[in-house]
Amino acid sequence: MSEREQGLGDVQRAHWQQIYGWHPGMYGEEPSDPAIHAAAVFGAAGARKVLELGAGHGRDALYFARQGFSVLATDFSPVGLEQLREAAAAQDVTERVTTAVHDVREPLPLADAAVDAVFAHMLLCMALSTQEIHALAAEVRRVLRPGGVFVYTVRHTGDAHYQAGAGHGDDIWEHGGFAVHFFSRDLVDALAGSWTLVEVAAFEEGGLPRRLWRVTQTVPR
Repeated sequence: MSEREQGLGDVQRAHWQQIYGWHPGMYGEEPSDPAIHAAAVFGAAGARKVLELGAGHGRDALYFARQGFSVLATDFSPVGLEQLREAAAAQDVTERVTTAVHDVREPLPLADAAVDAVFAHMLLCMALSTQEIHALAAEVRRVLRPGGVFVYTVRHTGDAHYQAGAGHGDDIWEHGGFAVHFFSRDLVDALAGSWTLVEVAAFEEGGLPRRLWRVTQTVPR
């Protein structure tokens, strides 16, 4: 990782920590549509242990727990995860939720084949270089069991904010203080190179709206 990449990532980490402090529960209590879809996919695959990357204050992790999954929720914001734990207690799902402060630029804190499914909503399209995204995908594959499922969403190059704001290179653009790595379809396909690519579905979210892909891929058995 270059000093420039490290610097941008650290700035974004501090930014998110501040945002969660200013706006507790900023995304509300209802799960995202991708999480509802993922829960159905995970259930059909017989998954029990789910890892969520970039869980924030936990609306999706808590939904997975309410659906009966055992969830490890990770995020690089201790403030967000504290809000998640408080909500888990209020919803009486504490026994099914574990949290860990983790920066996805580092190896995942799990053994090989430790989980059945991984979910990441708009985490891979944070301020990560292409090299870091590939490293993270390799880590996700390492911690998934054979046949395990990875569902992730990313903003793509058809999004209105692509090439808007401050450019950082490597298809990373910063708008309103948030840096986003916008995905080309080639990057999606490259990440799925050693996986079974099940689906790439386009959808929109929010008022702009953001334009995203929901990607489902599995580890070959």
